[in-house]
Amino acid sequence: MRKRYMPGAYLAGAVMARTGDEMSGPALLLAGLAVTGSTATASSLLAALTVSAAVGGPLLGVLLDRAAAPGRLLAGALAGYAALLVAVVAGLGRLPVAVPVLLAVVAGLLGPASAGGWTAQLPRVVGSGALPRATALDAMTFNVASLAGPALAGAVAGAGGARAGVLVSAALICLALPSALALPGAGGRTPPGTALPAGPADAGSDTGFSTGSGTAAGTGSGRPEPLGSALVAGFLAVVRNRRLARTTLTSVLCSVGAGLFVACCPPLAARDLGAAGRGALLLAGVAASALAANAVLARLPRRPRPDTVVWCGALALALALTLAAAGGPVLLTAAVVVAGIGEGPQLTAVFAVRHREAPERLRGRVFVTGASLKITGFALGAALAGPLAVRSLPGALLAGAAVEALAVVAFASVRVGTGRGTGSAPGFIRTGPVGSECRRPETGTRHERAEEES
Repeated sequence: MRKRYMPGAYLAGAVMARTGDEMSGPALLLAGLAVTGSTATASSLLAALTVSAAVGGPLLGVLLDRAAAPGRLLAGALAGYAALLVAVVAGLGRLPVAVPVLLAVVAGLLGPASAGGWTAQLPRVVGSGALPRATALDAMTFNVASLAGPALAGAVAGAGGARAGVLVSAALICLALPSALALPGAGGRTPPGTALPAGPADAGSDTGFSTGSGTAAGTGSGRPEPLGSALVAGFLAVVRNRRLARTTLTSVLCSVGAGLFVACCPPLAARDLGAAGRGALLLAGVAASALAANAVLARLPRRPRPDTVVWCGALALALALTLAAAGGPVLLTAAVVVAGIGEGPQLTAVFAVRHREAPERLRGRVFVTGASLKITGFALGAALAGPLAVRSLPGALLAGAAVEALAVVAFASVRVGTGRGTGSAPGFIRTGPVGSECRRPETGTRHERAEEES
């Protein structure tokens, strides 16, 4: 079942959901500009769609961890996201601007479903032996989506009108619903009502964490833990595990730099390629380079440690932004290629670290919290780019390079020991109330266990 499900339902659903998600932001931006004629309104819609992810992500993660059939919850979140996108575009020009902006904020609460919410289900689809390759393929769906989404948004808006792009993005998200509904349930069980047979064992077998009960976790009874405690547990799972903490911090800072770069693409294209509209070509080039880099990485017989790839990716992104600041078509092309080489493998590595370190009962919270923080970091970078680029385009790009360099420093500053958890002694990690510990068995190859500090 796993081998049949993975290439069919999971990847197809991921591509559809993520392409629709990547398409939704540019499509909404174009629709807002075309309908209202106001750049401020258009940018407000885009900011509203992304800024609320930091709140919605952790809440969605708690619900996914508690759900016996997380695929149904994931499908509901995707359906709600698509419906709210349609509501936003339907209200543009017909209702006061504040109403579509508010609807976009609510839609943004569900945005992390297509990113971290989907990826958190991957260990239930494939066995631990296939997880590294499946993680690389999963990350490549983001590259495909980021390549196709903005291009589709522009093409559909040009052919069918500004509102059509948003409607098509919602339709693509809805096409992912059957795949989401068919995802295996908690413990590898297929949700009732699907034709798939029960999946085999535990998704957390390669992590060494004690899984516990998803509904009674941390309470010692049959009652779910309070929502506040569940949210805190998700954040603590990231903060207390130093490898998760440094990877999350590094990836969020990298997202701030990425937001600066993306917002600078139109003026970059105007400066070096002759037209601001060619900025979409730069984004497509980054996505293509990332896709190629991930394809090469997936075929390597001996892959580098994911922890190492995380900080190397930040270093590559710093170099890319510096090259872009220097000016000229040749250096800009080199910057696009280098940015993709850094971004694609880094995303794969971030997923690999989360799969390796996240406790099974907190897996959804770890993934969706990480995704929502990255989305918010990207929104912050995009917001900073505007005033910085007005003063100096090279200055804005160098500021992004500085943020990427800061990500490398942040990674190095979080010290880790010989164990893969965060306890004071190697091989231990706290998984419950203070004072309770669970020994984690040695896992992975000798080469993997030997890495102490990247």
